[in-house]
Amino acid sequence: MHTRTFGPTGRSVGEIGLGTWQLGGGWGDVTEETAQATLRAAYESGVTFFDTADVYGVGLSETRIGRFLRETPGARERVFVATKLGRLNWPNGFTRDQVRGFTEASLRRLGVDALDLTQLHCVPTEVLKRGEMLGWLEELKREGKLKAYGASVESMDEADFCVKHGGVAALQIIFNIFRQKPVHTLFAAAREKKVAIIVRLPLASGLLAGKMTKQTTFAANDHRLFNRDGQQFNVGETFAGLPYETGVDLADALKAHVPAAVAMADWALRWCLDFEAVSVLIPGARNAEQARANVRAASLPPLGAEAHAKLAAFYEREVAAHIRGPY
Repeated sequence: MHTRTFGPTGRSVGEIGLGTWQLGGGWGDVTEETAQATLRAAYESGVTFFDTADVYGVGLSETRIGRFLRETPGARERVFVATKLGRLNWPNGFTRDQVRGFTEASLRRLGVDALDLTQLHCVPTEVLKRGEMLGWLEELKREGKLKAYGASVESMDEADFCVKHGGVAALQIIFNIFRQKPVHTLFAAAREKKVAIIVRLPLASGLLAGKMTKQTTFAANDHRLFNRDGQQFNVGETFAGLPYETGVDLADALKAHVPAAVAMADWALRWCLDFEAVSVLIPGARNAEQARANVRAASLPPLGAEAHAKLAAFYEREVAAHIRGPY
């Protein structure tokens, strides 16, 4: 596992991390035993960055990570844990007292004295741009309750606002072969300001693993079924905003670009890693096997300029017009 410096924190983190939405729910049920095995497999494979949120299972994901840190010697020192706040009590959870309360609750569930990183969790644009929430996080940082703060955003307009706001250490964005806009609108500014970039949905909710068909079924409590068209939250969080059937067709078309003997998922993750502005990818996993598979991309060589040019053209020609939701 190669490491990258995480923005202004100076911490080195494995370039492939673990997203833990799956361990709290929203992707079907995961038992406690399976959750712990998943965290352990990721850690033993070199993963040192866990991303979670207070809303994942209403604290369940954080609690499971807290148990892992407590029961695994050395993990608390090695693992960088990024959490989020702002989705609980939606849309009324945007007061100073609530932000403070959410932070205290995350500290208890994770079992730590200070949070490595807290991120605003896709709060409404108008709330974000008032700046109050970022100011409250700065207060909590001064008090020692968190070491750094940032924001998980939905659009590049929101990302641009955050990059220009002093104090923001990290931005979490949707970025993958199907969502290439950040290359042109964000990455240069983020590198200049030394803002870390956390990439969520690097596999577009699994589409870019190349295994889904139009007949693939999902559990009733899997967002890939219940939020397919943005019924519950931003449609961009599910299949990167693509209509499912269109996404399957596009993923099938991409298979011609994947080198022989390379898994499509590994190739798609490697594409993301080729951008220097990226600090860490956070593909999710529902079991130990998936957690171990995620890290394989770190050992692949860069795709090369010719491959990137072809994939950029494919995005512009075939994909961009189909993306829905804030972007």
